[in-house]
Amino acid sequence: MTSIIGFPGPHFCVLNSENKPRFQVQVRSLGSKDSPVLSSDSVAVNGASVIEEREERRSLIDEGNERLRHKVNEEKRVKDGVLESLEPLWDDGYGTVTVKDYFDATKEMIKPDGGPPRWFCPVACGAPLKDSPILFFLPGLDGTGWGLILHHKALGKAFEVRCLHIPINDRTPFEGLVKFVEETVRLEHASSPNKPIYLVGDSFGGCLSLAVAARNPTIDLVLILVNSASSIERSQLQPLFPILEAIPDELHTAIPYFLSFVMGDPTKMAMVNIEIRLPPSLKLTQLSRNLVALLPCLSSLADIIPRATLLWKLKLLKSAAAYANSRLHAVKAEVLVLASGKDNMVPSRDEAQRLMSSLQNCTVRHFNDNGHTLLLEDGINLLTVIKGTCKYRRSRKRDYVSDFLPPSMSEFKYTSDEVFGLLRLATGSVMFSTLEDGKIVRGLAGVPHEGPVLIVGYHNLMGLELNSLVEEFLREKNIMVRGAAHPELFWGKAASSASFDWLKVFGAVPVTGKNLFKLLSSKSHVLLYPGGVREALHFKGEEYKLFWPNQPEFVRMAAQFGATIVPFAAVGEDDLLELVFDYNDLKKIPVISDYIKESNRDAIRLRDETSGEVANTDLFLPGVLPKLPGRYYYLFGKPIVTKGKKEILKDKENANKLYLEIQSDIENSIAYLLKKREEDPYRSVTDRTAYRAMYSPIHEVPTFEP
Repeated sequence: MTSIIGFPGPHFCVLNSENKPRFQVQVRSLGSKDSPVLSSDSVAVNGASVIEEREERRSLIDEGNERLRHKVNEEKRVKDGVLESLEPLWDDGYGTVTVKDYFDATKEMIKPDGGPPRWFCPVACGAPLKDSPILFFLPGLDGTGWGLILHHKALGKAFEVRCLHIPINDRTPFEGLVKFVEETVRLEHASSPNKPIYLVGDSFGGCLSLAVAARNPTIDLVLILVNSASSIERSQLQPLFPILEAIPDELHTAIPYFLSFVMGDPTKMAMVNIEIRLPPSLKLTQLSRNLVALLPCLSSLADIIPRATLLWKLKLLKSAAAYANSRLHAVKAEVLVLASGKDNMVPSRDEAQRLMSSLQNCTVRHFNDNGHTLLLEDGINLLTVIKGTCKYRRSRKRDYVSDFLPPSMSEFKYTSDEVFGLLRLATGSVMFSTLEDGKIVRGLAGVPHEGPVLIVGYHNLMGLELNSLVEEFLREKNIMVRGAAHPELFWGKAASSASFDWLKVFGAVPVTGKNLFKLLSSKSHVLLYPGGVREALHFKGEEYKLFWPNQPEFVRMAAQFGATIVPFAAVGEDDLLELVFDYNDLKKIPVISDYIKESNRDAIRLRDETSGEVANTDLFLPGVLPKLPGRYYYLFGKPIVTKGKKEILKDKENANKLYLEIQSDIENSIAYLLKKREEDPYRSVTDRTAYRAMYSPIHEVPTFEP
């Protein structure tokens, strides 16, 4: 049976101002074939038609002492009605939809219609990028399919999103649901065999995802399991399940309030749309208002999960967990497990570790402060997690250049304030650049806007200069700088750590010749450190000393694409940290020495011994102590144009000459900054803080005259 229905929905699903259904979807039901196409105003689930979404130019003004008056052009490049790419700092809509909208959206969906399970696509998802993969959302106990509502707009740019709706009176057994999802997955695979298929399974949906993956090991599936209910047998609520069956109907209205506090954190839910840059007093006021508006909505859980439905789904959960757990060995899919630290429904943290040890290709990310309803709580943007774990791809193998999605404005603001906020305040970074006539000016005016541009420089201790550099290019020029990083962060032991996820969100790629070739050919701005790990993990007394390979590795490649080379220097590491234990010191400590040796046994090596002192440096964590912060200074040298010099630079001697000139430029820039910073009246963090309190944001604090 195939049906096309129109659901009246909340305000964010309005299609136009005429008297039409407020939310139209194309629905494919259990046992149906392909659905016919809706009108041009609707979203076609099976790819027959899409809404062409236009984004207008918008101004962003950040309130408070750090007002950021920066206009972001968010007009998307559209060709033949298909979205080609996203601009940096695009609007992902995160924080514009709240949990209250979730309850509003479910009011019409839960009305009994006697129909079977079906797929729908929310209009808010809009038109995805060209060649985007498909994402199926498999819901938890509620079955409404609206569990991704906070993430619809963001995911809708990167995926064709379809959500599974299981009506409240539906009693399809677990194997029936598995076959329904499986049939849809196989049809999609048949139509696009080279694209991955994403299954986002929330709680019960996690069991459903695992079951489908186990039955279809040859299909390229990417599973995202959110607090998977495969651990329901070990739930701390097991003793209460028999009591729920015995509670009379007249007392069932109290159950939703109990479940709401067990399954999620209302405070976290109420914080979703609160601007992180608001003063604490205003945050508290808005949080109070949001909680007052949210709490009355909790009573509607009794309508979403009536008593008979709740008892049925608890039984369904048990059969689902048993089915999935008995087939884990057959799962060949790529798996990302998201686990909450305060999940009172199931032991998600323990289950994440069990799944990681049981599945062949599994990555885990923990969210220590969140509850069971992770996707409806503050502190998680699902697309950000997918990007940070490098799980987004449009074909069988991830392309770190073409599959990259630039950071959104919400990601930019979050990292700037929450992730690197203290470092940003401590460094008080100031940028200088060199114009074509040799004049040094404050800002990045001297760096070419049009690519390809190869930015080459000295790597400070532990990469302290990276964050401010990437942030300022986005802030001032709206340019995404793609940093070439050590492959160990992507394919080695470090890939399992969430500590480096933000580097990947903000454009880091494995430093390989192939990736550098692709970046330059796509006219990107590329950040390259020839000294690499040897400079970032230098020894005592080696501050601001370049350790470059013997061969000019990047000069001839830059010339091949006519890239402009911009040498740059950054100083300030010695104003932030005191290096106490370097590599030589740590190797003298037996236990630590053995640990370094063991951790580097299978580490990825970039260069052979012919690369000189920079070759194959061991990875380790130096011992440092913080100082009273000084300031970070950057100087981008005069751009070196290689366009039209391809034949000249093919000569090894000419290429090496330019290579040495670039080194000399960087060394001279380092010496210049070290000398000039002595003239900066705001080099100390205390002086900058006092100035900021009275006058301007951090990136406008005065410095020395160049």
